[in-house]
Amino acid sequence: MIGATKPNPTFVRWFSALHRAVVRTTGGRLLTRFRGEPMILLTTTGRRTGEPRTWPLTGLRAGDGWAVAGSNGGHDRHPAWYLNLVADPDAVVQDGRRRVAVRARITEGAERAEWYGRFEAYLDNYTAYRSATAREIPVVLLEPVAG
Repeated sequence: MIGATKPNPTFVRWFSALHRAVVRTTGGRLLTRFRGEPMILLTTTGRRTGEPRTWPLTGLRAGDGWAVAGSNGGHDRHPAWYLNLVADPDAVVQDGRRRVAVRARITEGAERAEWYGRFEAYLDNYTAYRSATAREIPVVLLEPVAG
């Protein structure tokens, strides 16, 4: 993270929309890897609207699935995608060209701490995000659903 500032929400929304468009337009050939880990598109069901909502996220590999951190750039509120998963844990992940139905499982205790440590080891920004907020940043495992 640049300095100790939190990302501007307007810029984040704009960049997220651009990222989604590039991934979709290229069929997952561009903007889907960073430092050896996938940049996934997570589609949840909006908890208020019932409509699909898609976000680009860093997804660390977790077996056949992915781990995602609800850092929200260090802001004091949980990201909307996390709140949507709390309301309905069924979602879809696009990893490159592959689309996978998943069920979210929110980690707790030592498991959450271990996974968040992996995010911090992956990218220094996650340490800055943790320092910037009083809330515990959730880590969610997105586990493939059979069938």
